[in-house]
Amino acid sequence: MTPTASSAPSPAPAGRLSLAEVEALARAAHAGQTDKAGRPYAEHLLAVAEGVRRRGGDDEQIAAAWLHDAVEDDALPERELREAALSARTKDIVLALTRRAGEPPEAYAARILATPGARLVKEADLAHNADPSRLAALDDATRTRLAQKYARMRALLGLDEGT
Repeated sequence: MTPTASSAPSPAPAGRLSLAEVEALARAAHAGQTDKAGRPYAEHLLAVAEGVRRRGGDDEQIAAAWLHDAVEDDALPERELREAALSARTKDIVLALTRRAGEPPEAYAARILATPGARLVKEADLAHNADPSRLAALDDATRTRLAQKYARMRALLGLDEGT
């Protein structure tokens, strides 16, 4: 059995998707997608969900971690997210983490900071994105550009380099 962020799930409140169901939804939404290094995108989602869990995040934040790129990557229409059997908080976190076309990094960071629970999910996302083993698979120019982008966002969010 493959380890997942939902290996010891809490029961979902009545009428809401369980973490296992959220994971399945996210995996289906991103099926066939790969990251910049050519790895299956679901590996990133799992790493972010696990990072949220390790940082003490709750089930709503873990669910948001599974879905954090779904709307932005056009893997899940915003309308479907809004209609999904998820808590309002989970939906708010996903939407806070969804970059908007032409949006300055400062506005994006401000929205994350203004949304309860979103900063922790973004912290886990940035940690995985900046993982040296992931960055090593990229060409020098891309690696440098992304490392600078991630460092800037960490600074805007007030995150220490070691987290």
